[in-house]
Amino acid sequence: DRIIDGELPAGDALPSERDLAERLNVSRPTVRAALAKLVAAGLVETRQGGGTTVRDYRRFGGLDLLPRLVLSRTGLDARVIRDVMRTRLTLGAQAAQQAALSGVTDQQAARLRSLAQGIAAADDAVARELAAVVFWDEIVDLSGSIVFRLLYNQLRAVYEPAVDALAGVLAVESTRGDLHDAITEAIAVGDGDAAHAAATELLTLGSDAVCTALEA
Repeated sequence: DRIIDGELPAGDALPSERDLAERLNVSRPTVRAALAKLVAAGLVETRQGGGTTVRDYRRFGGLDLLPRLVLSRTGLDARVIRDVMRTRLTLGAQAAQQAALSGVTDQQAARLRSLAQGIAAADDAVARELAAVVFWDEIVDLSGSIVFRLLYNQLRAVYEPAVDALAGVLAVESTRGDLHDAITEAIAVGDGDAAHAAATELLTLGSDAVCTALEA
């Protein structure tokens, strides 16, 4: 928390393992294991005989930090949430376009149509959002991109824990069955431009709604 919040700036040295163990009242093996996790997250660097220093997480951190960045010790970080929504829009539009250009089978197109219908048939806002997550999950898979897949996994890790709070705001998306259908049919016929355009239109609605809610 202190590293991400800037209380321990990049370049600062951490106390020794012995000092940390005493301050935190834990064993040195526990401290060592925790430091290994910080190294893996890109937050600190350990050098043989040179101690442990703080790294600039903006340069060396990974997407696994996103959930922590969204919810800091002082509450929700609106800037990070806006960034997440913009990335979601870009990723969704690109994934839809790539899925269309990948040449889906009739069976894959039928499954996507079924998932789109599942969004419309859901009983409430939360159920619609969860159905929409599955719909986009399928589109990301159809894109065939492992990079899109890994990015989407991290965005889901940020989004899903907050789905109850976001479902009402994102109803502007989940109730647009026409756009879900447009994306589906564009992918089914291999029209990448149409898939990109429909996905952009749909996801812009949600992005704008979340940003407006944050401002309010």
